[in-house]
Amino acid sequence: MPQYVAFLRGINVGGHRVKMDRLKGLFADLGLNEVSTFIASGNVIFSTDSGAVDELRGLIESRLADELGYAVPTFIRSSTELAAIATLGNPDEGSSASSHYVIFLDVPLPEAVRSRLSELASAIDRFHFAETEVHWHIQGKLSESPLFGPGLDRATEGVRTTMRNMNTLRRIVAKTVRPLNGAPDG
Repeated sequence: MPQYVAFLRGINVGGHRVKMDRLKGLFADLGLNEVSTFIASGNVIFSTDSGAVDELRGLIESRLADELGYAVPTFIRSSTELAAIATLGNPDEGSSASSHYVIFLDVPLPEAVRSRLSELASAIDRFHFAETEVHWHIQGKLSESPLFGPGLDRATEGVRTTMRNMNTLRRIVAKTVRPLNGAPDG
């Protein structure tokens, strides 16, 4: 059974507190299998036979909005997709003076967003673009980037996004990649 990860925006930030047991239960109530969470920031791992990711995202978002009382943008990647995303390294990786974040989008990257981010690239902030992700390489810590907060929000305006640190993604990959009948899932 294919395994997926849902990255939820706005969980346990800004007053939107949700216990992970409750979140797991909401996913299980949708008929999803092997539901688990990874750290309390809206990372939910699950299995399902459904390959209709857009439909699945809609069901999850609807359920969470009904139960939590606010919209929770949801970004779903298969464990195979996530493993491929996690292989893209930061040229400065290993340096304590650099950070690598992945910005998830739920649509292919619009040219306007690519253009705005490209214009913001600097010695501190560099971007690598994929179809539905942007890799943000920061020379320094996230909070030291002039793009942290409003700058990035303006650049991605009009597109739903959520972001995770590459270290977190690699830890999720280590937890999700498992053999299924002798072959990796996906």
